[in-house]
Amino acid sequence: MQKNNILLARAFFIVAFFALLSLHQLSYLFAALITLWIVSYQKIVPLTIRVLRSIVIFNLGVSLGYAAMALWRHETPWEFLLYINLKVYVLTYFVFWFFGRYSIVQIVGFSKDLSYLTTIALSQIFSYKKSFEDFRLAYLSRGLRLKDKNPAFIARSFEYFLEKSLYDANERTLGMKARGFFRD
Repeated sequence: MQKNNILLARAFFIVAFFALLSLHQLSYLFAALITLWIVSYQKIVPLTIRVLRSIVIFNLGVSLGYAAMALWRHETPWEFLLYINLKVYVLTYFVFWFFGRYSIVQIVGFSKDLSYLTTIALSQIFSYKKSFEDFRLAYLSRGLRLKDKNPAFIARSFEYFLEKSLYDANERTLGMKARGFFRD
């Protein structure tokens, strides 16, 4: 990608993200959502599925907690819940759409340290994703149905990921110290 395109993409992302953050009316958020859908018309369904998979648990927890508190105080929570959930959806959709078009490593390439940290984070994400997929396939290859979850298998898988994350965190910290990220 040419240097000018990267600079324009960085500027566009920052301006657009903060513009979306500044929207405080449902009508503007719906307009932003429709604009995003028009811009990404070929990928609406996959992006929507990806966005919903990534935000549904957190948003559901926050929304239920907020609704319970509002109802307990005899307030109507529905407009605010629609606003906050729509805002999270629009922002997440925009981020997924944008980084589906541009490489996050190139976008943060203006800073050597930020590029390094982004590369570390992405490599760790892909490593854990591959390990998780390996465990899932190992579980399925033994002919077990997902509804017959073996607690011992799940416990060992969780233990593996916990140990892996502690080991990886230690290794990454040592690597970052060697490159001057920490000065203790």
